[in-house]
This record gives sequence, C-alpha cells and structure tokens, in this order.
Amino acid sequence: MRAKNTAQKENPSAAFIPDSLAVGTRHVQVGSDWVASFAITGFPREVHPGWLSPLLTYPGRVDVSVHVTPVDPATAAKGLRKQLGKLESGRRQTAEHGRLADPQIEAATEDAYELSDRIARGEGKLFRLGLYVSVHADTEQALADEVQAVRSLAASLLLDAQPTTFRSVQGWVSTLPMGLDLIWMRRAFDTTALAASFPFTSPDLPPPNPASPAVADGVLYGYNLGSQGLVHWDRFGPGMHNHNSVVLGRSGAGKSYLVKLELLRSLYRGVEVAVLDPEDEYTRLTTAVGGTQVNLGEPGVRLNPFDLPVHVRADGRRTIAPDALARRSLFLHTVLAVLLGRDLDPGERAVLDRGISATYQAVGITDDPRTWTRPAPLLRDLRDALAADADSTARTLAERLHPYVDGAFSGLFDGPTTTEPEGHLVTFGLRELPEELKPLGTLLTLDAVWRRVTNPADRRPRLVVVDEAWLLMQQPEGARFLFRMAKAARKHWAGLTVATQDTADVLGTDLGKAVVNNAATQVLLRQASQAIDEITSVFDLSAGERQFLLSADLGQGLLSAGTQRVAFQALASQVEHELVTSNPAELADHDAFKESTVDSVESRDVDEAAVPMGDDGELDLGPA
Repeated sequence: MRAKNTAQKENPSAAFIPDSLAVGTRHVQVGSDWVASFAITGFPREVHPGWLSPLLTYPGRVDVSVHVTPVDPATAAKGLRKQLGKLESGRRQTAEHGRLADPQIEAATEDAYELSDRIARGEGKLFRLGLYVSVHADTEQALADEVQAVRSLAASLLLDAQPTTFRSVQGWVSTLPMGLDLIWMRRAFDTTALAASFPFTSPDLPPPNPASPAVADGVLYGYNLGSQGLVHWDRFGPGMHNHNSVVLGRSGAGKSYLVKLELLRSLYRGVEVAVLDPEDEYTRLTTAVGGTQVNLGEPGVRLNPFDLPVHVRADGRRTIAPDALARRSLFLHTVLAVLLGRDLDPGERAVLDRGISATYQAVGITDDPRTWTRPAPLLRDLRDALAADADSTARTLAERLHPYVDGAFSGLFDGPTTTEPEGHLVTFGLRELPEELKPLGTLLTLDAVWRRVTNPADRRPRLVVVDEAWLLMQQPEGARFLFRMAKAARKHWAGLTVATQDTADVLGTDLGKAVVNNAATQVLLRQASQAIDEITSVFDLSAGERQFLLSADLGQGLLSAGTQRVAFQALASQVEHELVTSNPAELADHDAFKESTVDSVESRDVDEAAVPMGDDGELDLGPA
C-alpha cells in the first residue's frame, strides 16, 4: 500500500490504472471487475426521440458511448451517389433475371433517395455514428447472464449487438470517457436521427423539464406508447400560437370518444365548452354534467339569422360592435349561399344586399346604432322584400326561399330565436334536422356560439367543438366561415376543435387545408388506406408514422404539436368511459345510470368548473 501511494504521488494518473488487466477473447477482467463490450452494427430503419432510453436506463451496470463525426457535405453527396449507384445496379440486375425484389434493398434505396434530397435542400447533414456498449459484472457467470439480458434488450430495440471478439480491450476503451473510438464501426445518421439519439432526449410530449419541480399541466390524453409515460397537453398553455385542434380518423377509430374525453377533462379545468353534435352522441354527457341541450329541429326551437350580436355587460348595460349591422349583412350572404348550395353570382349578391337593407329598414333598424336593439326581422320578411323587387333575379331568389318560409323546412326560421346558449357546457343537437338543413344548422349554431365567444364583457377560456365538420366543409361559404373562425378564435381566448371522419372532404380543398394548418394541435387516429397518401403529404409523415396510422388499434393515435409528435393510447376511468362511449352494446348496458354516479360527477367536478375564479378573487357568475 505504501509503495502504491508513493507511485500515485509521483504519477497522479496512476490512480486510474487498474491493479491488473486480464484480456480474454470476448471480455476483459479489470481488477475484480468483468467487462464485455459490444459494437452496435444494426439499427432500426427509423428512430424516435428517446429511443435509446431502455438501454440507458437498464438496471445493471452498463456503459454506453456514442461517437459522432460530421461528414463534409461534398463527401456526403459523393458517397450517397455511389451508394445509390450500387443499389440501383442491384435492383436492375434483379429485375433483368426475373427475381423477386428484396424488401431490404427496396427500403434502403428509398431511404437513400430521401436522404440525398434532404441534404441537397440543406434540410440536414450527414454524420458517422458509432454506438458501443460495455457490460460489467462481478463474476464470469454473472457477466454471461448480464450479456444475455442486454443483447435481448438490444434485439427488442432492433439493434444488432456484436461482441468485439479479439478486440475486447479496444471495445472497453471505446466506452470509457476518453473520446477514443478504437473499434471504428460507424453508421451514417442524418440530423434528425442523430438528435433523437441524444441521451437526454425524451419521447414524452411536452418534454419534461428536469430543473422544474412543477407537475405536468393540461389535459390528460392517455399514455405514451413509446415510454409508457402520461401524455398531457395544454392547448391554452403559454407559447401556443393558437388554441385550435383538428382530429382526423376513420369511422370507428375512437374520434368522438377522444373529443368527448378532452371535453370532459377541460370542464374540470374551468373551460367553457360549446358542442355541435350531428348524431346526438353528446346528450348523455351533457345531461350528466348539468349542461344545456338545444335540439335543433324539434318543435318550437328556432334560430333567427337576422339577430344582431348585442352583448350585456355585468352592470346590465348593452353593448354592440360599431360595424355589427354591416357584418350581419355579410353573414346573411353566407346563409343564403349555404341555403342555395352554391356561391352567389355578382348579380344575386347585389340584389340580396338591397333586399337585406330593405328588410332591416322595414322593422326600423337603420344605420343609427340606437335602433339596433329593436326586434330583428325574420327570413319571411326578406322573402317578401325580394318578392316586391322589380328585378327578376330578386323574384327568383324569393321563390328559392319559399321552402324555408312556408314549406317543409320553415320550422327553424318561422319566429324569433327561442334559446340563448348559456352554461358551462352547451350542446346543439342536429340529429332532428333534415339532411338538407344540417349544413345551415351547423352554420347558424356556430354563429350563435361565436356571439358568446366574442362578448368582451365575459372573457374566459372556451372550446368550440364541431363534430363531423365535413357537413359544413362541403359548402364553400361554410368552409370560409369555419376558416375565419379558426383564424380569429385565438384573439378571444377560444379554441376550435374540428373533428371529422371524411378526411378527403377536409383536405381536398385549399380552405380545408388552411383550417388544418391553423390548428396548433393535430390528432391523427387510424386512417383508411384510401386517405393515407393525402394524410402523409399534408402532415409530412414518415414511413413508420404512416404504417402506425394504418394499423393503429382503437383509441391509438398520433398527437402532433409543432415539431413534436407522440404516439399515444387514450385512457379513461370507468366513470368517464361510461359517459363518453358510443358503443351500442355498452350503451344498452348503461342506459340506466345510477343517480349516485351522476350526482358524484356533478358535485365533485362540474360545480367548480361552472363558476371560475376571477382575477380579483371573486367568483365570476357571468353577465347580468
């Protein structure tokens, strides 16, 4: 011991020199420590952030080293051209001899072309990466057991771990914190794959902040399929460009289930919600939480599109925007276009604008804002004004309005508005409406909700849920209204949720794509093979994400927020599941809800959500 201490004083680095080193074929014995090293020679085709976490968090003693060397762009381009030449030559030879194509060669060729394009566009760079693993144990038998466990774990990650046979010392040194790579078994990685391989990346969304003691905030969507961690996301959180969301999935993928689950958990957080429900799927949930149900199409339920958006402040005074009458006139152009099922030509717009002005003036509403509180006219009044016009175009429009004034579709418009949407959850049921009126019913409902959202005297976070949005997207004017709402919702502390199963109707138009692009939160559930190409193009999906969406189970999806994406499985408690499920077999079993269950939901959660706390510490009871 004295001799060793003397040696350490003379040479400080001697403290790091082992007492003995025995070199074997596939292992080294460093003092009493047995070490076996491996080089990773095979990698999965695609990697996601945090993909190395299972290996880094292995419970035994394992050293993992990553050696990275950047490749000059010119050298990378030359190497890729050479590699593509080899791959194409092999493919042509296979085709000339009539052999079956090798799937691995085909995949490698596609990857090489894609990587070459990204490097040429300057979207990434090429790197050489070496990944080495050293396993430690106290005895030779324990080392054999640990080696088998680590290699099995690597195989589950699609990693091919090969022992550094006859180079065991070089393999061990390559995993020491010395920056030496004595094995030099490298694999080409692009920028994205290298970033995902960084040891501190996480597959969770949003990435946890190790320096912050705060717990995850937002709505619980489910658990992460990559890390088994919980997926929380706050659409109203700081840094969000907007609060909109789009949910796309084929029929039966769990789209409405996920939307209702987010809705219910948003109520817990004090967010006010309005729902456009085309199939009465939200009725049970609305009843359970004490919300307001408005069923359009039932006798006595009417929405007057001529109503001016007059707001009532907390002190009881009425307010209105200075351009409210002009905006309402423009909205009526949209209403007529949806009613007629086509865009209006310039001549029809001119006649209609003249008729709308005459209709308002007939009931005493003029450009003077003091007249805007008078009772609004009805669709019948507009029809009469157009019929009295000498222009043949006006009379033609009046005739087209006959079914909605005196005919089979007049029930929704034959009187003043009967219901004002108020409450922490308001659901507008559209199932009772005739198919011909559902696009218009959706438009009028959105307009009624929008008046409440834009009330400057009642600011609070709100969600507007449009289920089966394709009903409105089929009409150009309806799509434009939805797009304007998506762009303006952020200014009023509101988020628009658009959910649809007919992806082609949404992504098939420029306006539909614009609605999707204006959603900071995007959720993709299982997709049909007929629509996956369009989905892949619009959302820039990788091959792995594309395959995941084609084979996803019920409730599984891809949550995309900015540059971050995470695959998740929706998760609900038993009570939540009973409230949000639309499975006919389960609904038959749960039709008779226990009163105690409903009472517990109402008393525990909804009362607090319905009366949010204001900035001054007082309970905000809404406008007078």
